[in-house]
Amino acid sequence: ELADLQMGVVRHLRLFAGTAAINQFLPPLIAEYSGLHPEVQIDLEEQVSEQVVLALREGRADVGVFVEGPHTDGLDVRDFRQDELVLILPRDHALMAHSAVSFVDALDESWISLNPGAALLQQQQSAAMAAGRTLKLRMHVRSFDAVGHMVVSGLGIALLPKRAAMPIVRAMKLGWRPLTDAWAHRRLKVAIPKEADSAVTDFRDFLHSP
Repeated sequence: ELADLQMGVVRHLRLFAGTAAINQFLPPLIAEYSGLHPEVQIDLEEQVSEQVVLALREGRADVGVFVEGPHTDGLDVRDFRQDELVLILPRDHALMAHSAVSFVDALDESWISLNPGAALLQQQQSAAMAAGRTLKLRMHVRSFDAVGHMVVSGLGIALLPKRAAMPIVRAMKLGWRPLTDAWAHRRLKVAIPKEADSAVTDFRDFLHSP
């Protein structure tokens, strides 16, 4: 607390966020808000979407950013941003012959995905189930970079949000293709408890504004 006072920090806000939000949107927003409000320190914790919502319900988070999907009854939820999932695969993969790929047409492949509880994995599993198929999940990893390393090693293919995927695709010399499935276009949400105070509401409103 003494260190906070010496730095002029009078309030900590606990922000829980999913991997997609952190990799695509949040760092410059946190930096901008910190510049505007040096008296507020944003403490960021990365969690899968389900855990973000759970942390809000249990009072362990002040603000949460996550992919639409978990039940949010009792929370004050606003739109945050949108993203698009794309297929990441080796450049010499047979699916690269198509300009766009249906998720069902890729289900014979082995897949790399994020850890259980991640919205990305849940969307893949739901889509496979809807098609009466099983997702051949070969590996779970914690980060988008790790997904890229597994794909470039030939261990499987993957879905990643496009904005986060493109630097990985370029750095690792991978290929990518858009999905034809409507669910590949996702909405990210920002939520706070309904009884949140003005500091929390102010930060939420800053994140909500495009």
